[in-house]
Amino acid sequence: MGHETWPSRSAWPAPADWAGWRAQFPVLGRRTYLNSGSCGALSLPVRAAIEDYLELRMHEGADWGLWLGRLEALRASLAGLLGVKPGELALTASASAGLNSLASALDFVGDRRRVVVSDFEFPTSAQIWHAQARRGVEVVHVPTTAAGDEVPLAHFERLIDEHTALVAVTHVCYRNGARLDIPAIAELAHARGARVLLDCYQSVGAEPLDLAALGVDFAVGGMMKYLLGTSGTGFMFVRHALVPGLEPLATGWLAQADVAAMDITRHAPAPDARRFEAGTPGVAAFQAAAAGAAILDHIGLAAIGARVEALVTRCLAALADQGVAVATPAAPARRGATVAIRARDDAALVAALARHGIVTSCRDGNVRASFHFYNNDEDIARLLDALACERALLQ
Repeated sequence: MGHETWPSRSAWPAPADWAGWRAQFPVLGRRTYLNSGSCGALSLPVRAAIEDYLELRMHEGADWGLWLGRLEALRASLAGLLGVKPGELALTASASAGLNSLASALDFVGDRRRVVVSDFEFPTSAQIWHAQARRGVEVVHVPTTAAGDEVPLAHFERLIDEHTALVAVTHVCYRNGARLDIPAIAELAHARGARVLLDCYQSVGAEPLDLAALGVDFAVGGMMKYLLGTSGTGFMFVRHALVPGLEPLATGWLAQADVAAMDITRHAPAPDARRFEAGTPGVAAFQAAAAGAAILDHIGLAAIGARVEALVTRCLAALADQGVAVATPAAPARRGATVAIRARDDAALVAALARHGIVTSCRDGNVRASFHFYNNDEDIARLLDALACERALLQ
């Protein structure tokens, strides 16, 4: 049975064998796939992990000991990728599930009832805090510059004050690929007595990430984009020192200190971040996530980050040579893995690129080309050729 030796790396390409890794993602042989910011390409190892789970179900029915053990292995693997301790990570059904669990654990009392969010946030990351208005929470939005490609630190300085309980910010904006200065924001927030929540969904897996070094108190993300997994999987980081003081109202059997106790007489939350988990997980989805994390660990995030940065830099330079307007900042320190191309009709341009065999997505008037390590210069060339044919749709 495949599950007896899963996951096997014996047939995997060498870490820096980029051509070999491209062959592990079958969609790349059929399409120019530039949509990792929406959903990472599916690899053969991830498919094998899902099939391994299905094979076990077909022949043995269930093996909860194996599956729960793999969840713990995934927790440890993710902790290594994020620079944190396994006990600081909760495995969730989505980033939203983690945010809702955290929101239920926070007490908005006294003078600190304000949540500060940037105008770069993914809708869920702001909507959940607006939903806390019934609990007396006030949400304040930090605006962008007039150009819309930056949220300066000075804008945060004006709005984070003695009434702020939480500053919720994205690492990389899903609309345009622009990056916020997280260490500076965290330092400012902590100096004024607020905690910091990071949404790292658009950066985790595409670059080295050290949550402890960034100085954040909480972080959420998921495995279906650059972590190479699939939907139904997410995670939340909670700084160890904060865990004892936070007890979420949203809970479940996997959040208990002893998951085998099956005790219906009381609620005994786990002593670590597992208290932010809930009920039965999507086992197949987490098997896929574990395989995706194993690929990233095998290659190394430093090598992946360098490759993604180089691809984005070359793409931006080529677009500039052709006079194509972009919404993504040029400086590497101010952007992530996405190149946002300004369009007259973004949905029409996505459809036109699809007719050229190029998979992209659009947000806020921009067409997003999101790069991962499996992309190459030929992908950039095909994108540029297609854009040259569709100039009427460019802004």
